Amino acid sequence: MLTARGGAVVLAGAIMWLVARVIGSPGLEVVGLGLAALPIAALLTSRGTRRKLEVRRRVSEARVRPGTRVTVELDVENRSVASTSFLLVEDRLPPSLGRAARLVLAGLRGRSGQRVGYTVLPQTRGRYRLGPLTVDVTDPYGLTRQRLEFDDGDEVLVTPEIEDLSAMPDPASGPSFGASRARQLLRVGEEYHTMRQYQQGDDLRRLHWPSVARTGQLMIRQDEATRRANGLILLDQRQSAIGQVRGAAFERAVSVTASVGVLLSRAGFQLRLATADLAPVPVTEERFLDTLAGVGHAQARTIAPALAHLRGAASADTSLVYVSAPPAPTELAALLRAGAGFGPKLAILVDPVDPTTLPPERRAQLEGRTTQARLALVRAGWDCVTMPPTARLIERWHAPKERALASGV
Repeated sequence: MLTARGGAVVLAGAIMWLVARVIGSPGLEVVGLGLAALPIAALLTSRGTRRKLEVRRRVSEARVRPGTRVTVELDVENRSVASTSFLLVEDRLPPSLGRAARLVLAGLRGRSGQRVGYTVLPQTRGRYRLGPLTVDVTDPYGLTRQRLEFDDGDEVLVTPEIEDLSAMPDPASGPSFGASRARQLLRVGEEYHTMRQYQQGDDLRRLHWPSVARTGQLMIRQDEATRRANGLILLDQRQSAIGQVRGAAFERAVSVTASVGVLLSRAGFQLRLATADLAPVPVTEERFLDTLAGVGHAQARTIAPALAHLRGAASADTSLVYVSAPPAPTELAALLRAGAGFGPKLAILVDPVDPTTLPPERRAQLEGRTTQARLALVRAGWDCVTMPPTARLIERWHAPKERALASGV
């Protein structure tokens, strides 16, 4: 492909040839033809460049959290003995990561390479494909440009935002209701531990103080038995329930799911994930986060199929976590029936919109629906956390529990 300079040279040669023909100057004709043929000669010199260039991409981290800066390095190697002219390297990026990265190399000597890099800052969860990569090569005279495409791409997976629910709040803020909530959710695992006497080198954090008080000896809780406990998380990600993907409520619900799932996994629970259109499946912590990174709207229109799968997975040694918007009364009754066979149960209800942004009438309706769902769940033995989409889970996690409402209403 001709550059602007190459086109100008061809045009100048053609004009010179025409003028030479008019004035009858054979020598000038030869000069004009030579000038017009110069870009063709330049194009021939750049033939085979594709076989001579090699580009490799390296990503600093393939799995990151939102807001983490990712460094991408490109190793460009000239495998021929001849030097190259200027190279324009362009690495295409998804629109959410910004414009394509463009880097200029001032030529490479034969049998040498050069490393260039750029950074991206993904702000939202998802799977981002880097590439394909293109290199524009110009001839030494800048008359022609050849575009080379390298189809190799790399994927950067951005997991949902994860909040550390095991972190203790500021002591000045009052009692740690979050620690109490975590103990209740994780108590299934504690029911299955075994004890042995303390041995030198054991982690003192594993001391079981009730057993120490009872026996007068230092007793250590075994970790292996704890892993027999199960945790099942149901994320109702229907658009009619939680709103649009990338909306504040939807993304908050996904972040909440990830935070609680990581808490269960790191407490030794065998984790299972279910959605409105996915039956409960066992997942590792890594696969759990990978699934949530790409989760979108459910195809199911009702929650009934998911609750049917939930009833089939019910077990007294399984902790159940339900994450969605406050359910409608009909769905609420079905949810209570489906959760009856589980051990500890936790519902995290995320308002589909921030109530403070609504007119008074709609705000009262939303708050009434949330209150009705919370009271029904608490009466049925659930722990319940309610939050607007703009709040963080850790703020509500350490808030006082609302179980007392069940007896007061």
